[in-house]
Amino acid sequence: MAAALACSSSFAEKPEWAGGGKHGKGNKHDQVEQQSDQGNSDQGKKAKKNKQSAEVKVGGYFVPQQRVVVQNYYGKQFKSGHCPPGLAKKNNGCLPPGQAKKYAIGQPLPRDVVFYPVPSSVVVQLGAPPAGHKYVRVATDILLIAIGSSMVVDAIQDLGSI
Repeated sequence: MAAALACSSSFAEKPEWAGGGKHGKGNKHDQVEQQSDQGNSDQGKKAKKNKQSAEVKVGGYFVPQQRVVVQNYYGKQFKSGHCPPGLAKKNNGCLPPGQAKKYAIGQPLPRDVVFYPVPSSVVVQLGAPPAGHKYVRVATDILLIAIGSSMVVDAIQDLGSI
């Protein structure tokens, strides 16, 4: 009798509503996988869109109007004989010794280069930096750098010559 029960149970098939049917419904695991695949592709599209909106052309961010804003702000300080914070007036203007062009546009800012935040009044006039970027001052230059990698995207150079 036990043998008959064991044999008959092996021939039984699942009903269609049990998820094992062959009518294109698939099982629950497959459906969840398909949904997560669709979610990943949607996330990929969103990430790609955000990445495109955050892309900034290296060496081509600052426009002439922004350069004028920076030159007006720092020009007043230099002409009155005051150097920005972190710089002492020497024979070379306000340029600290050894800081002359230790960076290159398109390259990460070296770790030993000291930088300072740009005053908020200047940032307001420049406009908010692109997502994932910030403005900093290095010696007598204003830089746009990427947050995290510190890659120098663009620069307004040589404020001391104003």
